[in-house]
Amino acid sequence: MKAALVDDAGRLHSLLRIPTPRDGQFPGDVVVAKVAALTENYRAEYPGCAIESIGLVVPGLVDEEAGIGRMSANLGWRDYPFGEHLTRVTGLPVAFGHDVSIAGEAEMRAGAGRGLRDVVVMVIGTGIAGAVFCEGQRVRAGGYAGEIGHAEVPGGTECPCGAFGCLETIGSAGAITRRYNALSGNAAAGAKAVLTAALSGDRHAAQVWEDAVNALAFSICQLTAILGTEAVILGGGLAQAGPALVEPLQSRVESRLSFLRAPRILTTVLGQDAGLIGAGLRARDLVARP
Repeated sequence: MKAALVDDAGRLHSLLRIPTPRDGQFPGDVVVAKVAALTENYRAEYPGCAIESIGLVVPGLVDEEAGIGRMSANLGWRDYPFGEHLTRVTGLPVAFGHDVSIAGEAEMRAGAGRGLRDVVVMVIGTGIAGAVFCEGQRVRAGGYAGEIGHAEVPGGTECPCGAFGCLETIGSAGAITRRYNALSGNAAAGAKAVLTAALSGDRHAAQVWEDAVNALAFSICQLTAILGTEAVILGGGLAQAGPALVEPLQSRVESRLSFLRAPRILTTVLGQDAGLIGAGLRARDLVARP
């Protein structure tokens, strides 16, 4: 869980990173209670500031207009009215949204997507999720758009979601680590360690990394053919690989497209705080003055 106070200029103050509160019986209630407590803490820390709104973004399936978290497989809530409950507890208006989607909005407004209109923001970490922008507008589809990690790709395997062949079973940072450890018998701590091994000549690591790049390129080509995407912005932990990921990915995408415009492969400008910045921007929009 991340939290910060955002001023009128968009600057973050007193940034916190804390464990997400968990409760098997009341998974939404403990999140609302924690956000309310954090709000009071910021009021005490900055007595001269009037906190006017809250931006809250969460994972899973989200109904942004209704302020409802429809489902989170990892955190356990279903059809929980975050907006309503948080406003009732704090008395403040709440801008509610999906974490990756709002991170994508922030990247479009203040990051690598500025000046672009047809973009996919792809966040690659333990899993893979995305935010799709067409003609400058985010595609929402009732909260279902952007589940790129659960589109089928060649080489994909059984996914915890219940489907088979999902992109994130081969192209995510988590999958890279798991596949390498299973192939090599080693115990790499993460995808960064696998990349280091690949660059050092480890054939198992090189194969796993190649498979991941190919799977990501396949999905990007599919998105390009369907949406006419002009750029793909990579975020999440795997984006920190920089040129070691971007250069082969750009090359493979360009080689697989014929007459179609090849999208530019970019990396996030806002980094790991994109979702937090997006939540702040959304909260400020609620109370923006002319």
